[in-house]
Amino acid sequence: MRPWLSIVGVGEEGFAALSPAARTLLEQATLIVGGARHLALIGDTAAKRLQWPSPLSDAIPQILVQRGEPTVVLASGDPFFYGVGDLLSRHITSEEIFCVPSPSAFSLAAARLKWSQQDCALISLHGRAFERIAPYLQPRARIIALSWDETTPARLAEYLDARGMGDSRLHVLEHLGGPNERVRETRAKDFRFNEVAALNMVAIEVQAGSGARIIPLAPGLPDDWFENDGQLTKREIRAVTLSALAPRKGETLWDIGAGSGSISIEWMLRDPANRAVAIERDAERAARISRNALALGVPDLRILTGAAPQALAGLAPPDAIFIGGGADGQMLQSAWSALPGGARIVVNAVTIETQALLSQNYAEKGGELIHLQISRARPVGRFHGLDPAMAVMQWRATKP
Repeated sequence: MRPWLSIVGVGEEGFAALSPAARTLLEQATLIVGGARHLALIGDTAAKRLQWPSPLSDAIPQILVQRGEPTVVLASGDPFFYGVGDLLSRHITSEEIFCVPSPSAFSLAAARLKWSQQDCALISLHGRAFERIAPYLQPRARIIALSWDETTPARLAEYLDARGMGDSRLHVLEHLGGPNERVRETRAKDFRFNEVAALNMVAIEVQAGSGARIIPLAPGLPDDWFENDGQLTKREIRAVTLSALAPRKGETLWDIGAGSGSISIEWMLRDPANRAVAIERDAERAARISRNALALGVPDLRILTGAAPQALAGLAPPDAIFIGGGADGQMLQSAWSALPGGARIVVNAVTIETQALLSQNYAEKGGELIHLQISRARPVGRFHGLDPAMAVMQWRATKP
């Protein structure tokens, strides 16, 4: 099928700045779809107009009715970079779509600041949880973020200052590419800007103080970073467990008996595309997992309150499963059955009874069975000695 849906990127200068090809598409369209701002930017046309509803997906049926008729969807800058292009391509084949992008807001911001885009983290806080920025706050990092609204710059400044990064430089860029463009700079701790435009971006040059809360790139966050009631896979065991789970980009983990959520949170921290389901029968612990996920920058962690194996029903198949406490024979069998071929399972056990189950599963299904022992120095009178924590047996296997 020939393309009938054109997605046209529009900048702040509107119709006048569009290419001849984009102008022709608008002139030939029978329907133009866009936000109120976009529709105002292109001025009067003969085509019917449809303003995006909320949610945007509600407009899809009205767009599909146009199939075969010249239709234009207006977008900001590059429609396939945090834009509406992704939504449309889920419902319309690539052969039916023609795209005419304009410079993205990220390109304009980088050009104004003279920053190399390939050296920056480019993220969106528009329509997404604010806390997702936390893992990107690394020393000397440069971040360019799409704002949710006029409150985002002040909120970011406060967030940085509270995490020991108050010396970070914030650049607030408003109405980029248009006659009302404005670029201002300040330190996070000194933020005092008033009347920030709703259409803005924030660029951050991270400066971290000595006590700054920086989320490390390696697994094994400090134990006291997790709110917990003692149900926590300790730091050293957690690092070994994440290594055994071997997360890869875009994979999904089931964390059964999640406790404080430390394993699923660190799984998601390995890559922004990773997903996890934290399954916890205790409602109070489930609420605690939610708070930990927000604090550590993975607000998209799915939390399921319920007991396994019943709670596993209806979940999409995982790429890996972790069981950290209270495993029994039925749970292990259900978890193994849920694994597709090539997926991994890791189970930790401290009780003799559960360790016996792991030995049995190792004998039946193979994999590896290892013993982990961590000791910490404790005062012994005027001296110190190594005090061993409870030993952990770990079974790890890949399903054929």
